[in-house]
Amino acid sequence: MTSPSPVALVTGGAHGIGAGIAAYLAERGWRVVTADLNPAPDAPGRHVVADVAEEAAVAALVGGIGAQEGRLDALICNAGIMVRKPVEQLTLAEWQRVLGTNLTSCFLLTRGAAALLRAASGSIVTIASTRAHMSEPDTESYSATKGGLLALTHALAISLGPQIRVNCVSPGWIDVAGEALRPEDHAQHPAGRVGTVRDIAAMVGWLVGPEAGFVTGSEFIADGGMSRKMIYAG
Repeated sequence: MTSPSPVALVTGGAHGIGAGIAAYLAERGWRVVTADLNPAPDAPGRHVVADVAEEAAVAALVGGIGAQEGRLDALICNAGIMVRKPVEQLTLAEWQRVLGTNLTSCFLLTRGAAALLRAASGSIVTIASTRAHMSEPDTESYSATKGGLLALTHALAISLGPQIRVNCVSPGWIDVAGEALRPEDHAQHPAGRVGTVRDIAAMVGWLVGPEAGFVTGSEFIADGGMSRKMIYAG
């Protein structure tokens, strides 16, 4: 008798990196549940419209997985938004909304899904950003959440191990919407190109698979080498 296919929950799964991760896992035999504020008519599995910054919505989402899929092997905390404006103009409501979507959601999802993940000896992957380490102007709320995700990742890895592994992927410049990229955009990267959604999906696919069984509490920077490149103004 064959065992049922593993189940993954991908938040922010209606578009961009989240949709790419969901498609990548589905291609490899995973049953995928995506969650997003927006509908996803082309989702590769079951899609739930939900605000993962809301406690009740997360409880309903995880409860639905327990009832319908019956297990959870991987949680990918990818939901994220940015409000880019000068800090003097950033409202408390905007700050809290970014923190809720990008960071608090990961806490709520982990707390709610821990029992299912533990039963499956599953794993969690958080999607942070190289902005956890470096910044552009007017990105305080976004950068704070990405740094928070990085710290939360290693804290959870210690608290939830050995049954649940927890790792972080920090993308750099990823072309999520078919941008009109210039040769110099690619050339500035030591890897020779801007990143693709598939690059991040493949990293996540490895982290939630059995080959990464000895990896937990780690951050994987996927930025084409940009954060290692010294840049001086002329």
